[in-house]
Amino acid sequence: EDFEVLEEEEEEEEEEEEEDLSELPPLEDMGRPPAPPREDTQPPEQDGGEAAEDPQEWLDVLGSGLLKKKTLVPGQGVDTRPRKGQDVTVRLKATLEDGSVVEENPALTFTLGDCDVLQALDLCVQLLEMGETALIVSDAKYCYGAQGRSPDVPPNAALTLEVELLAARDAPDLELLSGKEKIELANRKRERGNFFYQQADYVLAINSYDIALKVIGSSSKVDFSPDEEAELLDVKVKCLNNLAASQLKLDHYEAALKSCNLVLEHQPGNIKALFRKGKVLAQQGEYREAIPILKAALKLEPSNKTIHAELSKLVKKHADQKNVETEMYRKMLGNPSAAGAPGKCKDKLPWSIPWKWLFGATAIALGGVALSVVIAARN
Repeated sequence: EDFEVLEEEEEEEEEEEEEDLSELPPLEDMGRPPAPPREDTQPPEQDGGEAAEDPQEWLDVLGSGLLKKKTLVPGQGVDTRPRKGQDVTVRLKATLEDGSVVEENPALTFTLGDCDVLQALDLCVQLLEMGETALIVSDAKYCYGAQGRSPDVPPNAALTLEVELLAARDAPDLELLSGKEKIELANRKRERGNFFYQQADYVLAINSYDIALKVIGSSSKVDFSPDEEAELLDVKVKCLNNLAASQLKLDHYEAALKSCNLVLEHQPGNIKALFRKGKVLAQQGEYREAIPILKAALKLEPSNKTIHAELSKLVKKHADQKNVETEMYRKMLGNPSAAGAPGKCKDKLPWSIPWKWLFGATAIALGGVALSVVIAARN
């Protein structure tokens, strides 16, 4: 609620940048529940011996029973397992519990460990040997979650994946990517972050946006055209804005403030960054700083009702805060009749303190005179 404001506007203003939220990349889809393993391994279930082997055939990947893997065709050995950061290619078939196929891809390529695909696939492919074919049964948590994927994957749908590891190779050197390649790669990571944001998985969204920013910020041995440089900057700003939105969802205010400031370094008039920065400062109780920032955002977009409402709310909170401070000053000065603003209290403060010093100095002086008289009398 607190930070959705320009999120709706983001979807309206940035149809082109948010297309990824309505059309998923062609690198993820799967399906089936955590219980089915027994059905798949028990055709001759009534021969008691084979039923007893089922639990041993299935690997409980996370130890929770929500993600399981079973080898159908053995691979070429443990040494052939892919490493995180490598680009892997797999054959994939994903089905729902009722057997409906929701994805079939003969050669799906993605970077292992970057969460470019469903978590179930990303986690389990790390355990595959080259040439191995495995069956993966995953809870909805590691697939499309509570939202599902319209129209073919319903909410909270468990998925079953049949996966074969075809190839694994080192990812391309970022320094050698052309401007176009770097833009495409950064956009894919950003779009993946948008997918996770829509799934309310803000931690993974932040991870994807961070990866996109690392791609953009990596050094390059290739010259980019001015247009490519401008497009890279545009993608960077989008990533930083979305990163700030995700950080706000997790109440990571300092991190969100840093992300907003980075946007404003490149685009001082970026309304989303101004709005979110104002929201962060407001959450931290810094109303005096937040109000001018929201006023600047409103000046850039006077018709924005959301900014109007937020600004009005902050002005009221700031007024309430000043009233509390006034009351506090009044009590500190021990002057029940002084109900004015802190400024008025400050006006009286310089007069009250000198009088106290004056009385103290007078008492000391009188004490000194009395002591002198006593000493003189004794002499």
